[in-house]
Amino acid sequence: MLFDAGNTLVFLDYARLASGVAGELGLALDADALAAQVAAASQAMERAGGSDRQRAAVFLETMFVLAGVPPERLGEVRDCLARMHGERHLWCAVQPGSAESLARLKAAGLRLGVVSNSDGRVEQALGAAGLRDYFDVVIDSALVGLEKPDPRIFRAALDALGVLPEEALYVGDLYEVDVLGAQAAGLRAILFGAPAGETMPTCPTTSSIRDLVDALLSGETLMTPTPSPGQARDR
Repeated sequence: MLFDAGNTLVFLDYARLASGVAGELGLALDADALAAQVAAASQAMERAGGSDRQRAAVFLETMFVLAGVPPERLGEVRDCLARMHGERHLWCAVQPGSAESLARLKAAGLRLGVVSNSDGRVEQALGAAGLRDYFDVVIDSALVGLEKPDPRIFRAALDALGVLPEEALYVGDLYEVDVLGAQAAGLRAILFGAPAGETMPTCPTTSSIRDLVDALLSGETLMTPTPSPGQARDR
């Protein structure tokens, strides 16, 4: 079973981001205001295209602007975030129950891996979040020279695990990058972050790792919606 990292296993530490940027730049900013913009920022990131670094920049900039940061101060925000990221990985928060759920998967005999578009530090992020030891393999796009949705990056993880595509499941939060990329590599895919049962064109959804693992280990069938003719993705 394979997972994305950012916004699936690990999340931004919004309290740290808000206090760090507000304190250094003298801006009125709080954690709740940042967290409330994640869905809109994710949509902007998917629409942006480009490299992973470019998409990540769009995500952060959109989130801060929607939270009230003047666009003309984004350069200062970028510098502040880069300094904070160098001190400690920004993506180190986890959802309640995620670690325990991953432990349940391991106890059930599943081999687990991570496939992430990252900056070469995804293992550090997983370590800071206390999750690294649950995974048999971690594939970081910056280290292997491939980025999702390229099917080859998923196949690299499958080869490392010794698993066939039809035996694997991938969980990620971006439809075009994670779901379509995994499906192109022959894996089943689940979209993370949407409420469980929400209709998506080609995949089931989940809102948490804990809910997903509960469903999988209880034997619940994860149904893939059948799109109607001309059905468009609505995200």
